[in-house]
Amino acid sequence: MEIVGGACRFGLWYVHVWWDGIIVHRIRFAATGIPGEVPDLIRHYCAGHMVNLSGLDSIALHNDTVYSRIYREVQQVPYGSTSTYGEIADHVGTAPRVVGQAMARNPTPLIVPCHRILAAHGIGGFTPYVGIKEALIAMEKKGLRRAKT
Repeated sequence: MEIVGGACRFGLWYVHVWWDGIIVHRIRFAATGIPGEVPDLIRHYCAGHMVNLSGLDSIALHNDTVYSRIYREVQQVPYGSTSTYGEIADHVGTAPRVVGQAMARNPTPLIVPCHRILAAHGIGGFTPYVGIKEALIAMEKKGLRRAKT
């Protein structure tokens, strides 16, 4: 299948998505958009709706490497919740630094919700800007509060 790209808005940012209709190959945040469609689930998520993106398939989940095992573990962190690099490392049997490296190389953030993984004493990093991580966490917490009322 042909890989196509598109973008939708998330606040001041655009979320670029490259996918083939079945598997998402790459997601990136950028200051400008690109024309094209993105999966409806991602569009709804970026609009602030409480959406479970684990229904989308990611290229990152298809191998049996340490990184893919980390990505599958991170995908289990529920919407509106967080975990730490250390907690993920304990579940996978690796070091927190390896989890951080995997998060930095995550090809499909949102589907593998690396924004939900925090440092032991702080928020940790996020590419291209840690403010996006903060905004994603805040949006999910707001979505949970709305769902409870």
